[in-house]
Amino acid sequence: MSYEAYNDEKLGFTTRQLHAGYNPAEHHRSKAVPIYQTAAFELGDFERCIRLFNYSEEGHSYVRFSNPTNAVLEKRLASLEGGAEALALASGMAAISNTFLNIAVAGDEIIAVNTLYGGSTTLLNSILPDYGIVGKFVEDENDIESYKKLITDKTKAIYIESLGNPGMNIIDIEAVANLAHENGIPLIVDNTFATPYLLRPFEHGADIVCYSATKYLAGHGTTIAGAVVEKGGFNWLNGKFPQFEKFYDEYKDTIGKEALDKSIFTKRLRIRYLTDFGSHLSPQNAFNLLQGIETLSLRMREHIANAQKVAEFLEGHKEVLSVAYPGLKSSKYNELAKKYFPKGPGAILSIRLKGGLSAAQKVLGEVKLFDYMVNVGDAKSLIVHSATSTHFGQSKEKREKAGVYDDTLRLSIGIEDAEDLIVDLKHALDSIEG
Repeated sequence: MSYEAYNDEKLGFTTRQLHAGYNPAEHHRSKAVPIYQTAAFELGDFERCIRLFNYSEEGHSYVRFSNPTNAVLEKRLASLEGGAEALALASGMAAISNTFLNIAVAGDEIIAVNTLYGGSTTLLNSILPDYGIVGKFVEDENDIESYKKLITDKTKAIYIESLGNPGMNIIDIEAVANLAHENGIPLIVDNTFATPYLLRPFEHGADIVCYSATKYLAGHGTTIAGAVVEKGGFNWLNGKFPQFEKFYDEYKDTIGKEALDKSIFTKRLRIRYLTDFGSHLSPQNAFNLLQGIETLSLRMREHIANAQKVAEFLEGHKEVLSVAYPGLKSSKYNELAKKYFPKGPGAILSIRLKGGLSAAQKVLGEVKLFDYMVNVGDAKSLIVHSATSTHFGQSKEKREKAGVYDDTLRLSIGIEDAEDLIVDLKHALDSIEG
């Protein structure tokens, strides 16, 4: 048997989404990744127990720390993203919150943009400050000077989304990454809407990538999951992150200097936060996510083709005030879309309606194919009123900075026949006048 596809990084994206990180010979030659539905593993013997718990030997002891099913998922994500190491977590918010806690301590600041998912904004505005970590928001995410103004010796990272939620704005990742590195701090990119099929942020200077894997990575709307991927190579020992220096000194003789130099961020994230905060992804959900990833590239092609057709239709409808989708030539982000998203800028779009809130309510009540849900990235098409769901409770000013108005609807375009989606939206929009 000469099967080696699991470890060949020269293979194409679609091939690796099926094979990367899983060697059947290590799992009783099961072709499907097994679900290791157990709470713990035998330690073997006294000496091996010590090696496992001082991390000098890779292995599994208690599932709150690691699981073989999850390990396959993590290797596959790292391969697809082009990163050194990945970590699966119980949700997208677990991925984001644990990343922030790993990177900052009391007294530190994280710079972010306003064009974020509402939960991320709330985390930075209302939750982390209770722990002494403060979120600082740039005035204009398209102006690099707005970022520069906020950087101080307390700044420990810049956080952006590759495609804003729900405004679908695109930030010049390379420019922000260069600024971050000039100041010895990492750039964190939430790549949920894009997936590594459309964009690999590491190729443009990012250092950490976060995912709500619930969305396109899974694609089937059955599983809550999150992930963090580390590029590797960032200098965490540059004097700005004393917690990493302490961790390095503690584990350099057991984990090893080479492994820490490669992926100290992920190692510390697993040992300090995943294990002790308990946000581990269940092996069943890891398996579900792996099933979704096997068709990621195929689904994304259909999502994008449909989204472009739907966006063009909506842009021409008399009841639509504006359409936020970078694939449209009218979008101010169209040039950045060509640079960063040559395969297409995702399949989320938002519209504003001329009839205001009442028109939005009318459309929500009239669609027959789109499901009224807060999720996105499902194979099925979804629609939601962001102001009363994903960005609920935020001030009007804060919402509007994120592109969320009372007349805004966010659409997640699925892989149904595009003609059916357009007919459904046309019926709903035409009903506004009635």
